[in-house]
Amino acid sequence: MTTAETAKPFSWPIRVYYEDTDAQGLVYYGNYFRFMERARTEWLRALGVEQDTLLYQDRRCFVVVESQAKFIRPARFNDELVVTAAMSKRSRATFYIEQMIYRDSLDGQLLLSGMIKAAYIDADSQKPLRLPDVLMKD
Repeated sequence: MTTAETAKPFSWPIRVYYEDTDAQGLVYYGNYFRFMERARTEWLRALGVEQDTLLYQDRRCFVVVESQAKFIRPARFNDELVVTAAMSKRSRATFYIEQMIYRDSLDGQLLLSGMIKAAYIDADSQKPLRLPDVLMKD
């Protein structure tokens, strides 16, 4: 079993606000991607990667090149959610982040299962770069 399979994923709490819902009182599907983005940003921050510094000082950035989501159950106004982020695999310039959204806790009801593929690029040339060392560690 690999470290990625045994390690507890990074998790970030989110509350569903009225603005996140549609006319039926359910979270609008596009907002789940916003929740996932927030968890990925906080995961990177926990690893010591500040994306604004990366962009403005180092002229490097991460871009999403592929996304997948399986919507299992809807979230509703005022739900407390936990969104996870865990590296599942990587190559020289890209990496996959497995993401889950649960109601209440990591032991709660699974609402969404997703996968994001991101690339690390030069902000000016848009050419791929080798992933930072912090993302190459197991």
